[in-house]
Amino acid sequence: MSWQLRRGLLEPLNAAAPGSPWWRAVNARLLHDTAEARALFDGLGGSPSSDSVQAGLEFALRPNARRWYRAHNHSIVSAYLAHQDLAEQEGRVERFFINLALVRVLYAHALVAAPRLALGPFAPVAPPLGDPRLGMTAIFLSLSRVLPATYPVGDDVRRFVDDEHSFGHLLDVGVIQPRIDRLYRWSADELGIPDLRSLVSEGVPSYAWGRSDDALGHDPWRPQPSRTARLARAVVR
Repeated sequence: MSWQLRRGLLEPLNAAAPGSPWWRAVNARLLHDTAEARALFDGLGGSPSSDSVQAGLEFALRPNARRWYRAHNHSIVSAYLAHQDLAEQEGRVERFFINLALVRVLYAHALVAAPRLALGPFAPVAPPLGDPRLGMTAIFLSLSRVLPATYPVGDDVRRFVDDEHSFGHLLDVGVIQPRIDRLYRWSADELGIPDLRSLVSEGVPSYAWGRSDDALGHDPWRPQPSRTARLARAVVR
């Protein structure tokens, strides 16, 4: 959230430097669902207005890491699907990282709830790595070391992908990319949101991302793997 605030993503839309309609809408959905679930948990009456609120209430009643991710990711994915028109108005760089943020939060969920999918033979160590109460999760989800603290950032994805720190490249290219189609299928089933399957196509995240973006050259979703990324693919198979 600090990173979003520094970039100005949540500034009012009528400000001198307006924020992002998409980021504001996604955050609003998460806040609404959380507040409603809390109100129901506190006994204010009524029924959940959505499946994502129901997931939040289930977490509140029986908290654990898997239910936290189900609640959080249900709200996030629902917001992604509801506001794709706003995402399509963002620049190419922003849309690339919007997809990357979704990939990483789905993967963090899988570390806890589907460890063999997430880390193959290293499945036993996956749940503590993905536990939202521990600091490792922030490393998986952080984009602040790649994107500058400005908004908007235009269409040149290449320089941002090339600047990605070594751990991010190892994670995205070495570990997640080879299993990304299965990750989206599993997440769609885990969350009960079939439309999530449509947000990836042949190993490429496709939320507000189409052939016109690929036609600009330098496909950021298929970078040349580094030596460590190739090693990770072989080991975490």
